[in-house]
Amino acid sequence: MKKLISIILSFVMITSLISGCGKDTRSMDATTTAHNHAINEANLEIDGVLTYEETTAGGWYDETLSTERAETPAFNTEEYDVVKENSFVDVAQTPLSTFAADVDTGSYCNFRRAVKEGRSLQNLSSAIRTEEMINYFDYTVDSTDEVFSVQYSVGNCPWNEEHKLLVLTMQANSETNVPSEGNNFVFLVDSSGSMEGKDRLDMAVEGFKLLASRLGPKDTVSVVTYAGSSETLLEGSNDYDEICKALDSISANGGTNGSGGIEAAYHCAEKHFIEGGNNRVIIASDGDMNLGITSQSGLVDLITEKKESGVFLTTLGFGYGNYSNANMESLADAGNGNYFYIDSIDEAERVLCAKMMQTTVTVAKDVKFQLEFNPAEVKSYRQIGYENRQMASSDFTDDTKDGGEIGAGAQVTVCYELVLADGASGDDDGLKYQDPALSEEANSGELCTVSVRYKKPDADKSEELQYPLKDNGISNEDDFNFVCGVIEASLVLRDSEYKGTATYQSAIELAKSGANDNRYREEFCELIEKLD
Repeated sequence: MKKLISIILSFVMITSLISGCGKDTRSMDATTTAHNHAINEANLEIDGVLTYEETTAGGWYDETLSTERAETPAFNTEEYDVVKENSFVDVAQTPLSTFAADVDTGSYCNFRRAVKEGRSLQNLSSAIRTEEMINYFDYTVDSTDEVFSVQYSVGNCPWNEEHKLLVLTMQANSETNVPSEGNNFVFLVDSSGSMEGKDRLDMAVEGFKLLASRLGPKDTVSVVTYAGSSETLLEGSNDYDEICKALDSISANGGTNGSGGIEAAYHCAEKHFIEGGNNRVIIASDGDMNLGITSQSGLVDLITEKKESGVFLTTLGFGYGNYSNANMESLADAGNGNYFYIDSIDEAERVLCAKMMQTTVTVAKDVKFQLEFNPAEVKSYRQIGYENRQMASSDFTDDTKDGGEIGAGAQVTVCYELVLADGASGDDDGLKYQDPALSEEANSGELCTVSVRYKKPDADKSEELQYPLKDNGISNEDDFNFVCGVIEASLVLRDSEYKGTATYQSAIELAKSGANDNRYREEFCELIEKLD
């Protein structure tokens, strides 16, 4: 009898697991939960970046929201790349700081969603990308006729009074290299079971409708979905009603064959490719892929191959509980693209409409930065953020190495905490400030020189620009103070070893002093006040 009962229980368990495949992973039973806990005791390393899945019971789950969705997460399987914070670097030994540009803002919206919904921030540190928090907001940059316009400040570091803080914002000229032959958009919609709900598929559909309403006479839209398999619902249409009809026909069910959807979307984009135009696949998904190619490295390889077609990529993240930030961000980074998290229809409107040129029209690709610090002025430095965008110094001039993509009018803000020099000299050869002893240019008073390499959207060879920076003080006090507030809040959220005297209260005071009646900045202050 006991043996019979054991067989029946085993059958029920297996049946439950099979029926759960392709559906929201939050419907798994306690046995699967325990299994996931065991799996995630170990970190997995993919392309040098540690990843893990947050399966801590509770997580960001909140029972009060159960009426908003057909299925409520029983536990949290949100997935983020774990990246160790940048440390201080000695200028005499390592004067070059090299990294790829990044205009992603997903981390801030994800954080905002968690705070607004009253979710636990216990395991949020890995989800906080300081550069994405900073880059969500707009800063003052005086426009020029150059490809990029630069504005920067050097001021006292609020959380370490013995240090200085460099805040540099670079803005792509909105009139440079903007495609004029039209937009070829492919809306790639994850229609798997885990996308069911107002905060997921419904919001994605409404967001795409907003973008479709902005179409011009040269623009076309295709609609592709993927669940257990991919389906092309519409190809190359300029008819708004037809586009809306295709979007409204999408329902959520089945597994998640993301790789199949990607293949179909790029095929569609290539079929309707506009020479001299803006060709882009826009993925709306929770990033949870369980059929076809499912590994992060495999998906990255697929996207890396597809980007050679000249089609750019935007990833839009939705939902919570089983959300894979790691997949969504890595796909964007690999596919000449950008990544955003959509936590409300207002954010969908902001990303897809208000900032449409910045988020969907690339004017500079493979953008890389390299800062050479002057050892006569700076003893050591620590880059704040951009941990997963670091590059070898030799990669800067290597056009086969990918950088980041910047849209028309988009900004990239970069921050460094600096320890000023005490007269030490270096021994690196072939550099501006030391060759091998300090050069004449080391006496120029320059803190560093910022070099930028980029390619035009249809080019294979990069061009370089240089910007020497001196300590001319703070150029815009509101911007500087607000950035300091965002950094301090991020340091506290991450419980950073470099947080110094940073507190939520200090972050609030700094951010408020630079809010300047901007509703997005004021909202940030309100969020931090909820945490204090």
